[in-house]
Order: sequence, then structure tokens, then C-alpha cells
Amino acid sequence: MTGFFILAILALAFLVTFQIAKSSEYVSVLKGEEKTFQQNNRINAFLFIVFLVLGLIGAWWCNHLFYEKTLLSKPSASDHGVHIDTMLWWTLAFTGFVFFLTQILLFFFAFKYQYSAKRKAYYFAHSNKLELIWTVVPAIFLVVLVGMGLFYWLKITGDAPKDAQIVEITGKQFNWMLRYPGKDNVLGRKNYRLTDAAGGNPLGVDWEDAASHDDLEATELHLVVNKPVHLVINAQDVIHDVGLPHFRMKMDAVPGIPTTMWFTPTITTAKMKEITGDPEFVYEIACDQMCGAGHYTMRGVVIVETQEEYDKWLATLKPQYSKVMEEKNAAPAKAAADTVKVSQLK
Repeated sequence: MTGFFILAILALAFLVTFQIAKSSEYVSVLKGEEKTFQQNNRINAFLFIVFLVLGLIGAWWCNHLFYEKTLLSKPSASDHGVHIDTMLWWTLAFTGFVFFLTQILLFFFAFKYQYSAKRKAYYFAHSNKLELIWTVVPAIFLVVLVGMGLFYWLKITGDAPKDAQIVEITGKQFNWMLRYPGKDNVLGRKNYRLTDAAGGNPLGVDWEDAASHDDLEATELHLVVNKPVHLVINAQDVIHDVGLPHFRMKMDAVPGIPTTMWFTPTITTAKMKEITGDPEFVYEIACDQMCGAGHYTMRGVVIVETQEEYDKWLATLKPQYSKVMEEKNAAPAKAAADTVKVSQLK
């Protein structure tokens, strides 16, 4: 029924518009084509100025209403993020200047140079000077902006400091799995053929590699404030994207092709709660790549804390290898106990 009413409203709107157009046509015939054209021309020129003024007011009002809800109103929580913000402000300044200049001139010229029988338009076929200006000037600014982007990109994806914390993030529909190295600070190797979630090995870790025996698995990303972190990123099914909006970082998670990035978190979760005035504030891992029907639910929690708090949390985790081995050893013992109980019953 709702669909029928929508179609009826659209049909009625079309009919009204058509009738208005026909009425305008009849009026122009009665008044004379030339007179009607001149009146419409003046009205349209005036409406261009009205649209320009209202548009600029609307742009300012939208910024006033929603700026506090954007990330730019909050400080970046990483060292690299500060530079990303600087680059973004430069980009907004340049593109914003060009946007306002061209739009104001566009509507102003439409009003100032509206049709007049007393004025003849100046026509020229080509101007090397104009071509040079509107090609070279934007090219220079774009080269600078692209150069800044490449500089920061190469820094983010380059070699992390040797003392950096290492964390592996693996995405799958629709959650994030995290793995931390043990005391050796080395992640054990993986093999996708070994993936067995039911058997306690959802990441496909090769237990024959001794370096994997002290690896820790978790569901939250814990980072130490002012300590570099090197993220090793994977995906198990489709392409995902590790998005860390408050740190101004993101990186694709591609099946079969590990990617990396590093940064240094600079603001703890507790401090950011004070800055934002939101006691419920949490950093998050968002999936920035459409990955399926449950894409919107793919959200992870990031906690930035002091070294002492991090060590205390890490002490609560148990190596995944130990868990798996304990379960395997406990299975035969449980089976034997069950057998004894059955024989006693007989």
C-alpha cells in the first residue's frame, strides 16, 4: 500500500509540473516571446545569487552543527596521526579555497553577465596563457599534496623501531582475532591448512614451531602509550581493512598477503575519556572495507594504557599452545574416567 501511495504522489507531482510548464508556455505566447525571455532571464540571474548566498550559509551551518561529531574536532591519538591531520588541513585549505572561489565567481558571473541586447559577448578560440595557468598551478599544488601523502605513507609502512611492540591482527567475517608474541617477542609461523577453530587453533598456528608455544591470543587490542607498535595484518576469507580512526591509520587485510604498519599511540584511553568528556569512550578497530552482510558488526576494541597496566593484563593471558595441549591431554583422561563409570554401572 505504501508503494502505491508513493507512486501516486510521484505521478501527481509530474502532472502538476507538466501543467505549470504548459501554462508558462501559454503566458509567453500571450505576452510575447522576447518579453517573457527577458523577464525569465532576470529572475534566473537573481535566483543564482539567492542560491549562492543560501548555499554558503547552509555550508557554514552544517559545519557548525556537525563539526564536533567529526574526528577533526578531537586530537589524533598517535604520532603519525598528527602529521596526517596536518596534511588533511592543508588539503582542505587548498581545495576549500578553490571551491569557494570558483563557486562564487560562477554564480556572480551568471548574474553580472546575464543576457543583454546591448552587450556583445567577447569570444576567443584559444589562450595559451590561460591554459598554462589552470594546468600548471593546480599541478604544483597536487604534486605537493601527493608528495606529502607518499612521504607519510612510506613512513607508516616502513621499518618499525626495533623495540616496537608486535601484534598480529587477523580479520574474518565478522570479527578480529589478535595474537601477541610471548617473552621471545617472536610470533610463531602459521599455515592456513592448520586452521581449526573447533580444535582451539582458529589462526592456523603451526605448533611444531617452538616460537609459537608462548604466543598469546586475545579479542582486544592492548597498546602501551608512547611505545611503538608494529601491526602484522592478515585476513582469512575476504578483503577486510583495519581502520583505526582515532589514530588516523588504516591498512587493507588481504587473504594470503600479510600487510604491516606501525605507529606510536600517544594518548591513553583514560586520558581520551577526559578530553572528549565521554566516560564511555573507547578506541575501536573498524573494518573500512565492505566485506559482507555483517560488515557493520565488525568492530574491535583498542585499549591504550600504561606499561604497568599492560603487563598486568598480559599476565592474565595463557599461551594458546598450553590451552590446546591441556585440552588434548584431558580428553583421554576424561574418556577413561567415563569408561570406568560405565563398567562400574554394569
